[in-house]
Amino acid sequence: MRFFIIDDDISIRTMLSHIIEDDDLGEVVGEAADGFEVSGELLDMKKVDILLIDLLMPGQDGIETVQKIKPVFKGKVIMISQVESKDLIGQAYLKGIDHYITKPINKIEVVSVVKKVIEHARLEQSIQDIQRSIQNAMNISFHKTEGNLHREKGKTFSDAGRFLLSELGIAGESGSKDLMEIMQFFHDYEQMQTFTNGFPSLKETFRIIALKKLGEAASEADLQREIKASEQRVRRAIYQSLNGLASLGLTDFSHPKFENYSSKFFDFTTVRQKMKELQDKKNVTPAPIRINMKKFIQALYFEIHHKI
Repeated sequence: MRFFIIDDDISIRTMLSHIIEDDDLGEVVGEAADGFEVSGELLDMKKVDILLIDLLMPGQDGIETVQKIKPVFKGKVIMISQVESKDLIGQAYLKGIDHYITKPINKIEVVSVVKKVIEHARLEQSIQDIQRSIQNAMNISFHKTEGNLHREKGKTFSDAGRFLLSELGIAGESGSKDLMEIMQFFHDYEQMQTFTNGFPSLKETFRIIALKKLGEAASEADLQREIKASEQRVRRAIYQSLNGLASLGLTDFSHPKFENYSSKFFDFTTVRQKMKELQDKKNVTPAPIRINMKKFIQALYFEIHHKI
């Protein structure tokens, strides 16, 4: 990370520089004694990632400086001051600072705050990378080739469905059969009524398929058991697909499967959460990942149609 320090006290600037460099937090690429000396263009030119700035300075104070540079400077801002006024601190946060360090300078606090800001900056960068990948995927035009990702004319609806489930790594999952039953129901529904008023609800869909499987004479208890079992199988299959795509993304972020499918079938925050979980490999219970079943199922239906 590249740092820039603004403080009218040279001893503070020197102390912060030593802490940053001694603890391998990054590189200090510039200093200034007052906000007047710094512009957003200067920070941009120096490729500054994190700005540390004093709140009170004789010429232009920290809040005014942050307000001046923010239209251009997109990095993180850490405010430094001995002032403990909640109003001033609140005003500083409203103007765009990301964290606050109190004076007198405490090395442990500086290192802790800076590491948090660095982690936040890196996480945002990862999310932006995924967003760019999603945007690129949306603009990709796939042409017919021998590759698995390309459209092949002449496929039936069922063929395209099975092919796509294989691409998503879940053809062998028990939930894949349930997914194909849902796809066939949507296909028949569209032929009869179209989707002018949107897709049928998943609750209604699972119930109709369960009735078809068990028959009209089935009891409500049996229906509910079948619906619940089907939902669980589908959810496990979707989770398995997420796991496979996230693993693929960690190995090769530009892999065509990852670029094409992760953005269509999952929210980018969900993919990023799973990638981070796989990457960390910590011996802790991971945070639960919420899967958008509706998004996955509707995306699967549209993608099948795209391939026939």
